Amino acid sequence: MSKEVSNSNRDPLCVGRVIGDVLDDFTRSVTLNVSYGNRVVNNGVDLKPSVVANQPRVDIGGTDLRTFYSLVCLGPDAPSPSNPNLREYLHWLVTNIPGTTGATFGQEIVDYESPKPTVGIHRVIFVLFKQLERQTVYVPGWRQNFITRDFAELYNLGSPVAAVYFNCQKETGCGGRR
Repeated sequence: MSKEVSNSNRDPLCVGRVIGDVLDDFTRSVTLNVSYGNRVVNNGVDLKPSVVANQPRVDIGGTDLRTFYSLVCLGPDAPSPSNPNLREYLHWLVTNIPGTTGATFGQEIVDYESPKPTVGIHRVIFVLFKQLERQTVYVPGWRQNFITRDFAELYNLGSPVAAVYFNCQKETGCGGRR
């Protein structure tokens, strides 16, 4: 087995099936830091709905304020991981975020809606795309059945430049993916 393949097997985005279910493999080239209060989102961390009720702080790396990014936050496990027929559920969409700043400096296209899973453990994924230029993005007709790959193609965004995800289940939840 080649070293590259074995490394991808340990990549948290592969282990969590973010790569495959939602995204194709990509090269990370920009830092993406997401936090809810003092809770930093690291791949695979468990956060309860009460912790993620309010819009997170999102800081974006990069080297130039003249480079713009789009941030997509989605849930691929709605309404349940065993029957994700609303996949992908769009929780938040922000575009035209200048590099080296954060989501609050961008244009909010779809306001933040916190995850409220009722069954199983849900993944919530933040995906960052580098835009070719500042651009107009239209509000999708609905939140459910959003397709990140189609969105990236429609707006000529190419592959993601960063992604991070967390797991979320109802406050009293304890158990598997179901």
